[in-house]
Amino acid sequence: MRYIIIISLCLGLSSFYFVPSEELTIKIYTHLKINALQITVNAGKYIVIADGNLVTETSGESNLKFIVINDSIELLRQDEKLGRYRFIKLKGDALSELKLKLINPDRKPRLYQNDINLSVENGYLRLLNSVTLDNYIAGVTEAEAGSRSNQEFYKVQAILARTFALAHINKHVAEGFSLCDQVHCQAYYGKPKDLSIFIAVDETKGKVVVDDNLNLIVAAFHSNSGGQTANSEDVWGAHTAYLRSVKDSFSIKMPNSKWERKMPADDWLTYLKLKHNYPTENQEAKTEALNFKQDSRKVYLEASNIKVPLKNVRTDLQLKSTFFSIYPLSPDTIVFKGRGYGHGLGMCQEGAMRMTKLGYSYQEVLNFYYRNVQLIDMKKLSFFRDE
Repeated sequence: MRYIIIISLCLGLSSFYFVPSEELTIKIYTHLKINALQITVNAGKYIVIADGNLVTETSGESNLKFIVINDSIELLRQDEKLGRYRFIKLKGDALSELKLKLINPDRKPRLYQNDINLSVENGYLRLLNSVTLDNYIAGVTEAEAGSRSNQEFYKVQAILARTFALAHINKHVAEGFSLCDQVHCQAYYGKPKDLSIFIAVDETKGKVVVDDNLNLIVAAFHSNSGGQTANSEDVWGAHTAYLRSVKDSFSIKMPNSKWERKMPADDWLTYLKLKHNYPTENQEAKTEALNFKQDSRKVYLEASNIKVPLKNVRTDLQLKSTFFSIYPLSPDTIVFKGRGYGHGLGMCQEGAMRMTKLGYSYQEVLNFYYRNVQLIDMKKLSFFRDE
């Protein structure tokens, strides 16, 4: 894939951004072990190149099957065997799209735009989607924001998706692709069902979020803040100027703003003792553990010079957030009454949805959840040259 180095004309920008000139390569169905799939052209026409040679052309009237045979892929067209190959590419144009239907394992079909590359990796199909940046951002926007949001919120999510993609463009470069479709990169399930998302992507084309040093931000977001977002050092251990805790009334009364979890009191105390050496034999410390309260976000449960990181509690007990208080429910049972869903950093999605429904612009949403940032159109601030 050919890349372009974007060199900012702004004096404060010292780092280089590697941006795809035309497309990104995304590994899809990353978490599945695929033995066979069927592909049908949904729009446009495709040529099929196998091991460097043109094998066939196809459009919507026929389907192709791909079956792993040892370290090769058997290619069939309308059940007619065309051969076995190591590498297969389905190449279309900017408007072409394919319907992928996994056969083994069986999954519902998805639509993918632009090109698909197939090979065998560790005995299973490896699938790469070579896709234009805007088409990728549209797919991520729906995967992360859902398909029933309003246009202004789609704009917010599209800008953050673009910022993340460009900041992490080389995350999997050693493996032969840019990003994968899992949440540690960005969720991506192909072409969005809500086609209005493409309008939001187009209306924010090229826009990214940068910090006060004009570096692309870490575009962190979560489902619901519970009324207050978190500081970066409280979650990740490092101070980040734009990821500051803010009071967030917009998230309150949204679907994921509250949760509860019951637990035997003895199980909670045993966990604290074994995992964190918490002094449960101390009556004062025990009382604190069984009556822990958070009116605003805390980082630790503390007693007798012992600090229990709430982020570890959340992970170990699979809680929705670290923003919880504990109440006795009976002599033997406690209840965690929690607020929010997710790590609490950056944008609260449900709060942002609420803001846009109330008439706030995407610029106002971004500036509310990220401190001292600015929106930049990279094309206006940079010049391009081929690497």
